[in-house]
Amino acid sequence: MNASLFERFERSISDPTRTVISTPAGGTLSYGDLIAMSGRLANVLTARGVKPGDRVAVQVEKSVPALVLYLATVQAGAVYLPLNTAYTLAELEYFIGDAEPCLIACDPRKREGIEQLSARASAAVETLDAAGQGTLMDAAATAPDAFETVQRAGDDLAAILYTSGTTGRSKGAMLSHDNLVSNALTLKDFWRFTADDVLIHALPIYHTHGLFVATNVTLFSGASMIFLPKFDAEEILGLMPCATALMGVPTFYVRLLQHSGLTRELTSRMRLFVSGSAPLLAETHREWSARTGHAILERYGMTETNMNTSNPYDGDRVPGAVGLPLPGVSARITNPDTGELLPINEIGMIEVKGPNVFKGYWRMPEKTAAEFRPDGYFITGDLGKVDERGYVHILGRSKDLVITGGFNVYPKEIEDEIDAIPGVFESAVIGIPHDDFGEGVTAVVVRSKSATVDADTILSVLDGRLAKFKLPKRVLFVDDLPRNAMGKVQKNVLREQFANLYVTTP
Repeated sequence: MNASLFERFERSISDPTRTVISTPAGGTLSYGDLIAMSGRLANVLTARGVKPGDRVAVQVEKSVPALVLYLATVQAGAVYLPLNTAYTLAELEYFIGDAEPCLIACDPRKREGIEQLSARASAAVETLDAAGQGTLMDAAATAPDAFETVQRAGDDLAAILYTSGTTGRSKGAMLSHDNLVSNALTLKDFWRFTADDVLIHALPIYHTHGLFVATNVTLFSGASMIFLPKFDAEEILGLMPCATALMGVPTFYVRLLQHSGLTRELTSRMRLFVSGSAPLLAETHREWSARTGHAILERYGMTETNMNTSNPYDGDRVPGAVGLPLPGVSARITNPDTGELLPINEIGMIEVKGPNVFKGYWRMPEKTAAEFRPDGYFITGDLGKVDERGYVHILGRSKDLVITGGFNVYPKEIEDEIDAIPGVFESAVIGIPHDDFGEGVTAVVVRSKSATVDADTILSVLDGRLAKFKLPKRVLFVDDLPRNAMGKVQKNVLREQFANLYVTTP
């Protein structure tokens, strides 16, 4: 039997006439329409030379056709490679060179630059804009609906998502059809999704939360989604009376709480609010419960694993905890140095194992081997503990990853750019608590002797070199960076020193 994610999704459809996607502009798409559009796009992909196992790189604005392109890629047996729309051409050069896609879909405004990069990879380039128009849809307009889903094994690749490390090259997490389907079905049951649900989809679709969690759970439950191009608090509040669920990052909930229109009455039809991609402040959790009567359900996932744990649907949703291991997933806490299993409430490395865990890093066998224990557990790099009730608590990261607004930011990449600026002696990039973004990217800079470089100069140089979400919110200057006896910069000291930088006085 065909184990393709698309094939399994299509077999699960009970009513092809049921609406799966609606937009604020009034457009609707039924499950049958979705299958037909995917078939047309899959025919276009194969006509452009895409074969099973080939990579299809996509950097386009969020739209309904952009979402269907994901399904069409999988239906054609290819490997979907979503790329953050904020990435610059300088950043894209590595991803395209490493993944060697057969086809790249991009915004028409970026076509010229992408074509220069694609020439080295011998990739075809197609366009798709925010309105869902471009060469892809022009070709799809005359393509047939019918497309026989390519035969895939459960272990075959369905997607590659790049997740950078604090040092070295970015890593492509290889996710199989089984990885994605198993997690979607588990979450559907665990979060009680049914065909009666209506999800407000305001997340981007270039990373795991919006693409795989929100989308796949909706599709496999036969539910529908209101598809928004981006987060807008006013718009989301207006949609709550006709929806049942919202998935978001902590920033969503912080901004919704700032709106006077958020009330118990407004949210009375909603049954589930899910938060992830970054730590949710316990204060936000408590304030949301007080204002709406709903407890936000926080969960824990990674690009490499999709979702690992979740607070329960029924039962205590503990502020500051990311819940219990999902059915079929095993989580444990170990000594980071020895791998020895640690007892309850002792802090160590979080390791996970299950059908959701990725196959490894694209073209990095040594790195893959280093990140897995001999018994198959994946070493997440997150530090945490498990309490006496089995709830997992994330207490920090072994690497100095910064999570801002749900996006991962890796300090070394930014530090390298800053250190190359004339007048900069060295820099350290840290994350500092921020009420709105979870963590604010903050650069601490030491000037070269007699240099006068200022914050505006540094930010102007970085603008265009780095995606907007990576740009420091503040650039601070110090005489020296704190170091330990081995000469390593003590970022924990800097985080403590500037802990209140973004605290606002009521």
